Amino acid sequence: MQAYFYTLGCKVNTVETGSMAALLQQNGYTLSDTPEQADVIVLNSCTVTASGDSRMLKALRRLRVAAPHAVIVLTGCYVQAFPDEAAKLPEADILLGTANRSALCTILTSYLQNPHRMMLMKPFTKDDAFESLPLGADALHTRAFLKIQDGCDRFCTYCIIPYARGRSRSQEIGEVRREAETLFAAGFREIVLCGINLACYASDGADLADVVRVCAEIGFPRVRLGSLEPDGLTPDVLDRIADVPALCPQFHISVQSGCDRILKAMHRHYSCAEFETLAAEIRKRFPNAALTTDIMTGFPGETDEDHAETMEFVQRVRFAQMHVFRYSPRPSTKAADAPCQVPERVKKLRADALAELGVQMRTAFLESCVGRTVNVLFERERGSGFHQGHAENYASVRVPDIDGESRRGRILPVKITGVTEGGLVGEIDGL
Repeated sequence: MQAYFYTLGCKVNTVETGSMAALLQQNGYTLSDTPEQADVIVLNSCTVTASGDSRMLKALRRLRVAAPHAVIVLTGCYVQAFPDEAAKLPEADILLGTANRSALCTILTSYLQNPHRMMLMKPFTKDDAFESLPLGADALHTRAFLKIQDGCDRFCTYCIIPYARGRSRSQEIGEVRREAETLFAAGFREIVLCGINLACYASDGADLADVVRVCAEIGFPRVRLGSLEPDGLTPDVLDRIADVPALCPQFHISVQSGCDRILKAMHRHYSCAEFETLAAEIRKRFPNAALTTDIMTGFPGETDEDHAETMEFVQRVRFAQMHVFRYSPRPSTKAADAPCQVPERVKKLRADALAELGVQMRTAFLESCVGRTVNVLFERERGSGFHQGHAENYASVRVPDIDGESRRGRILPVKITGVTEGGLVGEIDGL
């Protein structure tokens, strides 16, 4: 039996797809590079935005046309958040939310023995435990991703994730250690910790800083954090991760808006001043840190003045990179029914202005790296002539190939000499 996977959405979705692929492989399946050859197709959906829903629907239809006889499993956040809508999609044979992916093989066996449409959207409860799935590390990659947390208790007024993922829950610290040891033994030298609300990790008295320390103790020379919420990065946590030399100084912290009035309407748990204080505290402990973020524009009721405040705010913080996106109403969230919805053309104008500012700040950040020596984990040779990898701050770095020797998987010091195509160029020290 051959299986084909198609993934939409965030890094957590990608990690979970890898886990489901590993689960099927452990049970005798082989992976197909194309849907046409597959007996089973698994589409892992995202529903953070309406455009994500649209991409999922188009992908589902394409996959059904490409493989009319395959069993299609539609799983992920869309199915969990909108089960009634998902049930109307005739292209999917099995509907599986985000609560029971560990049973995928059993579900497929049942379907193949008795083909009939299966709708298996299990509701979350407040007492749900973290669902353990097999490690799905890809040997083609040089960094490993480890999911240690799922769900969110925040219930921001625009966000569907608590309905799609359930309440916050964390993997037991002992299991985190065992999985990290397996990944290190497999040859990975960078581990990326992932979660829906990673900073809320909590298990048996351990917090995120303890997980960072565990990974460093195992031997990983680089430990990287996935996307974070600002209110979980307390001074105590920052102090303890600053004591771990392996911690990569890159912090992707979702701010969403630079206007206090909008932050309050979003039900975010911090002010702009508190976020700026956090940025300063991070830079005090990690002088060359890269601070990156997500910015939403066009939230209901956002005025030109609010947008101007956000523009001023991001310039004060000096983000190394920004992911700018337009507000998208999500059914079942409070903001979807709020008055004063912002017209799409206005959202686009504001998003374009923020994106342009983001490019300027990105260039300034990269230029600040010129003349410094950074450690680069080399990942691949791109064509002929140079090697490429990422520095600790996740800036892309390429160096010329001067001897034809592969450097993939090695961490080497690189003197940065310039900026090009959104990344850095340099020369390996000592060569």
